[in-house]
Amino acid sequence: MSISATAVTDPKSLITEEYVKKALIADKGIQAVLKCWKVADFTKRGDNYASEVTSVEVTYSLNDKEEFVTYVVKLNPHRNFGEFQEAEPFLFEKEGKFYKELMPVLNESLMSAGQKPLRYAKCFFVSLEEGKEQLYFEDLRARGFKMFDRRKGMDECHIALVISELARLHAASYLLTKKVLKGESAGARYEFLSKDLLDFTPNTKELFVSWMERCVDTGVIMLDKIGGYETASAWLKSLRSEIENILSLGIQSTRFSSICHGDIWNNNVLFRYNTEGRPVEVMLLDLQMCREASAASDLNYVLCTSVNGDVRKPKLRHFLSLYHSTYKEVLEGGDMPMHFTLEELVEEYRDKNKYGLIFALVIIPIILAETEEVVPEMSDTDIDTLMNDFKAIALEKLKTNPLCKPRFLSIFDEFMETGVIA
Repeated sequence: MSISATAVTDPKSLITEEYVKKALIADKGIQAVLKCWKVADFTKRGDNYASEVTSVEVTYSLNDKEEFVTYVVKLNPHRNFGEFQEAEPFLFEKEGKFYKELMPVLNESLMSAGQKPLRYAKCFFVSLEEGKEQLYFEDLRARGFKMFDRRKGMDECHIALVISELARLHAASYLLTKKVLKGESAGARYEFLSKDLLDFTPNTKELFVSWMERCVDTGVIMLDKIGGYETASAWLKSLRSEIENILSLGIQSTRFSSICHGDIWNNNVLFRYNTEGRPVEVMLLDLQMCREASAASDLNYVLCTSVNGDVRKPKLRHFLSLYHSTYKEVLEGGDMPMHFTLEELVEEYRDKNKYGLIFALVIIPIILAETEEVVPEMSDTDIDTLMNDFKAIALEKLKTNPLCKPRFLSIFDEFMETGVIA
């Protein structure tokens, strides 16, 4: 029986003892006995958008000894937000099946190439029952991982870890395609990878395209208010009619086709630091937008949304070279030849720049907003109200947040210099 959004006022009510017990056994083994558990919230507004995220503190016994463990739980938020509700089951299907079906074979491909498994949290239980969608993960806080301040652009040390891990994910998918799937595309074998916001349902496509169009409109207003960017403003305005094609740019690829994260930005990575405060390890989170697409769509997404221009522009070739060398190392371990050059990667990255820009227009105002200002509280509202709030916050940040203008303009400056904007 399905559960309607209106029937669930608190998504945390979907957590049951049965599900907690299944996660515990998957983690600790059949001998673990659940003693008691409780929900413990730890996230704040602005940390999560498409899901409700909380934790469950579990007391259990094993070998006559009482133990304690915490699991992070991602839940269907049951937000009353029109057509977006239609997308929620698809998003959970993507992430749940990535962990259940795809992660094991990707890790096998890596380990057969002498590489460590992908750096993602362990997933102990997945429920894709309609209306009760939820996933149980290890609590990475116990291993010292922390969320990076979304208002800060990642510095070279942070983004290098993310770039390297993306390269490992993409290279693992190439090994899987060539060695296990024998040339069959991952999207053909794992159907959930081929589903995207543009084709979940006609309604979600219309909603998503409308959202992107309005973000472009807001970007044009911001450029016009700043002044001196008439060429960039006119160019950006012309993109409004191309939104659907631009979003498809990330999908249309051959040589660079990869299993992609799809939503790689500040909020979807955690870092572990050494005693000097330097990041030494990264974990990627949130695979609800995973898909088969050009590897350059992931690179554009993270570099345009989560890195300031004074880091991205002078270090771009270095970052792409790091990606290329890491990817090559994985392939060499798997006795596979490298199938693109650094120059070809740079060209592919430039070809997908519009894709990165579109998502920068969506995410940068959210990144720079204060916790109490974050827009996507998508309950009991509609797209018009949401986007009007989004525009108001973006324009307010332009006036009051000194980080907004350089973060926003650096992308246009860079694209004009490289000829993307002509």
